[in-house]
Amino acid sequence: MKTKTIAIAAIIFTGLAFTYITNWTVDTAKSKVTFTANGPLGKVDGSFGGLKTNIQFDENNLAASSIHASIEVNTIETGIGLRNKDLRDKPEWFDAAKYPQLTIQSKAIKKLDSGYKMDADLTIKGVTKPVIIAFSFTPAGNGGLFMSQFTLNREDFGLGKSGGSVAKEVSVKLEVPVNK
Repeated sequence: MKTKTIAIAAIIFTGLAFTYITNWTVDTAKSKVTFTANGPLGKVDGSFGGLKTNIQFDENNLAASSIHASIEVNTIETGIGLRNKDLRDKPEWFDAAKYPQLTIQSKAIKKLDSGYKMDADLTIKGVTKPVIIAFSFTPAGNGGLFMSQFTLNREDFGLGKSGGSVAKEVSVKLEVPVNK
């Protein structure tokens, strides 16, 4: 009976060991969420702060891995105060009073030849769309760095006027350092 109990405990412990997923803590001070769009007077670069995440990621157990992140719209910064205010407050742009956050929730993470891809739902201004985001993860000691660059169509999320003077395509770049 004692041997059987030990064997069952060993099986349970082994099963738990294989399902352990690392919870990563983001270094918010060093995280970068930037974007670039072509506007009527040339290229507009900007950034967001206030990144909040729940990252459970294990390169050896992608099926159990997940990423959830949100960004505060009020943190938008383009280098021009009036443009920041318009992007934050105007209903045709982010309308931060009504939609204070942008969110992303992974549905699946898969290995690629050179990195990973995340099938996710991205929500901006109350509009949720499926997106595929390729990213890399570089481990370093007790931490690592998630990086990604992808393009979004702003009109898919009701940002700005359709066919307006700002290009439809917005390039987004993420650099997210993490620790265990």
